[in-house]
Amino acid sequence: MLRGAGRRRMVHDTIAFRPILRHRRTGHAAVSPGLATVSMNAPPTLALEHPFAVAPQPGESIAVAPGVRWLRMPLPFALDHVNLWLVGDASDTAIVDCGLGDAPTRAAWRRHFDGALSGCNVTKVVATHYHPDHLGNAAWLAAHFGCAVTTTQAEFMQAHAIWNDDGALSGAAQAAFLVAHGLDAAHVDALQARGNAYRRGVPELPGSRQRLIDGDEIRLGTLAFRVITGFGHSPEHAALHAASAHVLISGDMLLPRISTNVSASPLEPDGDPLARFVDSLARFEHLPDETLVLPSHGLPFRGIMQRVDALRAHHRARLSELEAFVGERAAPVSAADAVPVLFRRTLDLQQRFFAMGEAIAHLNHLWHRGRVERSVDNGGAIRYRART
Repeated sequence: MLRGAGRRRMVHDTIAFRPILRHRRTGHAAVSPGLATVSMNAPPTLALEHPFAVAPQPGESIAVAPGVRWLRMPLPFALDHVNLWLVGDASDTAIVDCGLGDAPTRAAWRRHFDGALSGCNVTKVVATHYHPDHLGNAAWLAAHFGCAVTTTQAEFMQAHAIWNDDGALSGAAQAAFLVAHGLDAAHVDALQARGNAYRRGVPELPGSRQRLIDGDEIRLGTLAFRVITGFGHSPEHAALHAASAHVLISGDMLLPRISTNVSASPLEPDGDPLARFVDSLARFEHLPDETLVLPSHGLPFRGIMQRVDALRAHHRARLSELEAFVGERAAPVSAADAVPVLFRRTLDLQQRFFAMGEAIAHLNHLWHRGRVERSVDNGGAIRYRART
């Protein structure tokens, strides 16, 4: 499952990136409310082509392809921005992803109402997935323009469950899950004291949605996009590929410099989201080399196959390090013990929450592949040890 695919040679004018070992010490971590956007360390990468060296300033937009404009909204975290997209022309415009539902982002949107969106007939608000920096303003924008929100079924349902603090996606269930995996009581108490952080990033939710399904064709303005779903980062993430324009709106599935967060959760505590994520990468690797990837974070780029290979290599390396760590320990290890192997820097409270999810996902993957053993004691504590 984690085997690399055959490489196709690609030649571009390039911008080189620093090597992986340096990134592993300095890479940004996701700290968006509710759930993570991206993960701990930048994966190794070959050079990619970046046709746009500078991002749009607040209130501005940049045309990146015929009928596609790039906006950038602020995030109040270490990862300080999210990219959003306007697709279409004045007679028929779609907004793809919406930014965090906070006052600075809504102020930025109001500037766009008088700028890039002035005189536009907005007919769709599309959310690639349910995370707050993507869905945060969906209901607000849809109400403003009198249109529907479009997303996949699983993302819509996940948003409602977390917003309503429901069942296996409640704060209490998350706390119990982290305790079982070794997170200390002080961190758990601090996380619970925050309350429902998701609601702060998504103040209101759409009550209904138009549904996206894998393989669907959705028309945004004059462009036809094919829906490509991905898994592991979120339940049913929707990327959008317009073959005629050679454009892929990749959301968080393909990012140019950092690896997407892949976390286990109490909704599927024994699951293998990492396998689902890496399997999903195969859905993108055969898109044409000239495809311009429009990611949610970082700069637009070309070089899909290189990026897919780099992400596969990144996870192979992290898994090997984690397997060696488990094998060297005399006693079984928890996910909390493994966090420093994946995140080699000091983490704040929010980052530790995401780091725990990522560590559990990687350990579960090793367990499912028979590379480590897992045990659950009478008190529910989950630990991993070398194969006997």
